[in-house]
Amino acid sequence: MPTAALFSQCPAGQMEITIEVLTDDWGNETYWQLVPFGNACNQAPIFIGGNTTALGCASGGTQTSPAGGYASNSTITEGPWCLDEGVQYNIISIDSYGDGQATFRVRANGAVIGEYDEDGGFQIFTFLVQEPLALNMGVTSLTTPLYNRIGLETRFSGVLRNFGSATITDFTLNAALDGSVVFTQDFSGMSIGSGNNFEFLTATAWMPANVGGAVLTVWASDLNGSADEDPTNDAATANLWVNAAIPDLVPQYLVGTPVVTIVADDDEDLLTPRDLAWHPDPARNEIWAINKDVPGTGGSTVRFFNPGEPNQTHLWQRDPNAGHFMSLPTGIAMGDNGNFATSPGIFDANQNGGDPFTGPTLWSADPAIYAFPGQGPLGSHLDMLHVNPRSQGLAHDRWNRYWVVDGTNGDVVMNDFREDHGPGNTWHGDAVIRRYGGVTIARDPNDHIVSHCELDKRTGWLYVVDHGNQRILRLDTRSGSVNGAASFGPWESYVEYTQMSGHTWETIITAGLVQPAGIALSGDHMLVSDHANGDIVIFDISEGGSFAELGRIQTGVAGIMGIEVGPDGRIWFVNATTSSLGVIDIDENVGVAEAPRTVLSAYPNPATDRIHIAQSNLLGANTPVTLLDAAGRRVLQTTVGAAAAGIDVSALAPGTYALSIGTATVRLAIAR
Repeated sequence: MPTAALFSQCPAGQMEITIEVLTDDWGNETYWQLVPFGNACNQAPIFIGGNTTALGCASGGTQTSPAGGYASNSTITEGPWCLDEGVQYNIISIDSYGDGQATFRVRANGAVIGEYDEDGGFQIFTFLVQEPLALNMGVTSLTTPLYNRIGLETRFSGVLRNFGSATITDFTLNAALDGSVVFTQDFSGMSIGSGNNFEFLTATAWMPANVGGAVLTVWASDLNGSADEDPTNDAATANLWVNAAIPDLVPQYLVGTPVVTIVADDDEDLLTPRDLAWHPDPARNEIWAINKDVPGTGGSTVRFFNPGEPNQTHLWQRDPNAGHFMSLPTGIAMGDNGNFATSPGIFDANQNGGDPFTGPTLWSADPAIYAFPGQGPLGSHLDMLHVNPRSQGLAHDRWNRYWVVDGTNGDVVMNDFREDHGPGNTWHGDAVIRRYGGVTIARDPNDHIVSHCELDKRTGWLYVVDHGNQRILRLDTRSGSVNGAASFGPWESYVEYTQMSGHTWETIITAGLVQPAGIALSGDHMLVSDHANGDIVIFDISEGGSFAELGRIQTGVAGIMGIEVGPDGRIWFVNATTSSLGVIDIDENVGVAEAPRTVLSAYPNPATDRIHIAQSNLLGANTPVTLLDAAGRRVLQTTVGAAAAGIDVSALAPGTYALSIGTATVRLAIAR
């Protein structure tokens, strides 16, 4: 039976409209009006809702949170109204605090025809009163990693939305790379109602094989056995980048005497650094270090450009609200989507003696967003979750999912931010958090030396430093099941906050470590830093291995915390005692050569008609040279030999491009 026949009680020419208001943790900050299209606030409103006694048209962004109005974390249905078909109407949304608030879901005769998220103090949304199509489905977002690596599987993921009025029970999901279909998967027995979303993660993985860019396109087809009635909104695209595999140079480090070089110290704004992370975009060539600092100001970051090279530069940054979102940070981890996360080591991020309202924070690595003033009422942070006080370190999983060592509860917690709330806003309700107990991890009683963790994305094993018990543990993140609600907290609402059981833990290292702190993985090797003596201890983690200690790299200076294996396989570290950043190279006398590193530059930059390539180690005349535009599309391909006299770019539009040779990439601009 048609949807209209079930719901409509309106005269001819009109349609029954309802609006669902989905509030966040602060429902009292919501005020809104339904008005004819083009009308101003309070100009002939059809309906006024929310906190009507305390708020009004001028309340947006006043950073007040008066009592009254809607309940928090609730869905309130307003209406119905009989509105004219084919006519537009406005929702005027006002958030008194200005940090993002309610979602407005508009239904026509029961089917969703529009959904709008308030993300500021004052916004106007427009919807058209019309009967939705029956079969209309599209991909609204992709969460497939943007940065991938040769030899590491990637599964396509994202969110499908049913824009039609019919419930979707069956469909086919399709994925293409650079226009060639590489994957299809049939879904059946579903029940995706009008306006509802379906989060997908494909069963089959893609194994990247070549360095460079690729455009991913994903769409749904064969909806309930029929064609989609609106093909214009079917697909979503993402620009992916594939990095070269990181060489495992550990066997070479075990021969001879490695060379330790300090590349930065407090002269480059390092102040008790506790961790570091490489940005996954090779063209940026950046390593980030995170400073402990003090609770009042919060921590800070130092970005090193071209680290360890003669042209190394740096940039110190602190977010305006770091006192809450980055207080006494213990760790930093880069994501695969342009974001990164940090773990505050403080018990109460509010620093007012209240609840331990503390946990990992999500940030954008975009230089136009991170630590940039004016992003939102609460700085530039993208999201924060609050059930991991005294976090000891964290490891990235995929997209916005991170693993955190909880220093207060002594366990490991999976924190999936899922969709961030945007810079400086506050809604965290879509998060999924799962606690993994069973083995107690003891933090440093002085809350200084960290207990880091690292995820082996090949196997799903999470390797965890248990500093206080002088040992290393590991958790099989692909094991276990949800076993009811978690008991610690929470102090805000989440989609899921649960306790896991039946997961596999094991203790793998119990001797040889004095003050273990940082941890990194390289192939079948695990590296652990010992804060007490500055050693980096190397263990065998190969399948079927005995986790034997294979050797040590002696830096000679106590205080090392975070360690990281760089994209070229070299070992990097930060020393919290000496406030320094260092790199460890293989002994020059070792007969096994280090994997070659390509140093790439192009000039002039910006260019007008022709660019020239300068390299310190040419890879051969037949080595491919690729030029990608800002959307990741291949616009030019040649070879090193053919480019010897320069590359003609006169036919390309002005903009930003990525030039790649082998594993090296450089950004350049074309301007006229």
